[in-house]
Amino acid sequence: MPFAYSRTVHFPDTDAAGVVFFARYLSICHEAYEEALAAAGVPLGTFFADHGVVVPIAKSEASYLRPLLCGDKLRIEVTPRLLTENSYALDYVIWKLGTGGGAVKRAAVVRTEHVCISSGTRERLPLPASLAAWVQAG
Repeated sequence: MPFAYSRTVHFPDTDAAGVVFFARYLSICHEAYEEALAAAGVPLGTFFADHGVVVPIAKSEASYLRPLLCGDKLRIEVTPRLLTENSYALDYVIWKLGTGGGAVKRAAVVRTEHVCISSGTRERLPLPASLAAWVQAG
């Protein structure tokens, strides 16, 4: 079952045309990722502490299906998927919520792929136990 995160589009999310700037979709998805980790009990305060392991994004892609404007209410669904013992993908669906009972519409589909590596050697490592458990539960 995907994790759901609610958010409103703010002024800094938009460009001069008044729509969400393409790179902000990734930022919004990353917010949802952080909230999903926190809800699963993964300690964010130590997530980036140097334990010899880092988990960078190795690939990202997005399909923008409709414009989002300042004030729009969103629901971002996050679904983790294990790829290998040291990598996983996060699939996101950004939903634009209707006003006054209006239709909910898919606004974007985003995917990021993450790989676990040693902070010193940059060689691949197995996912840390708490992260692996979260991904496999998704």
